Amino acid sequence: MRNRHIPLLLISLSLALGLAACQGKKSSSGGGDSIDSLETPTESKSGATDTAGAKAEAEQIFSSRCAACHGPQGKGDGPASAGLDPHPRNFTDDAWQKSVTDDHIEKIIVYGGAAVGRSPAMPANPDLASKTAVVAAIKDHIRELDSK
Repeated sequence: MRNRHIPLLLISLSLALGLAACQGKKSSSGGGDSIDSLETPTESKSGATDTAGAKAEAEQIFSSRCAACHGPQGKGDGPASAGLDPHPRNFTDDAWQKSVTDDHIEKIIVYGGAAVGRSPAMPANPDLASKTAVVAAIKDHIRELDSK
């Protein structure tokens, strides 16, 4: 007989890890609730967006927050995925990659699964609401997983 409490334990653990990673970080967006309210990326003194910094931060966030469920290669096979129902998204699935918009990916990153009618086990990342360049870099990382 399967232990019914394991999936809830794994979801709680995943959420706790995500919240711990967010702790102490405050959004400067004024608490907007829509993806449309995201602020523009911070710019350097030269006026250029720091895409290298955003990409590095995105890779760190994917490793520390996303890989627990989605796996390091994005195949939906992370260590916390075993008891989740529905199973975490496999980002390497070509059909899914073609069916989803960039806006959808960015919205689910910031607002979580429930915001787009998906699993509430996919946690929100409200600390990223004002970091549009980082969110875009996470989305780009997810898109690149299809080609690997």
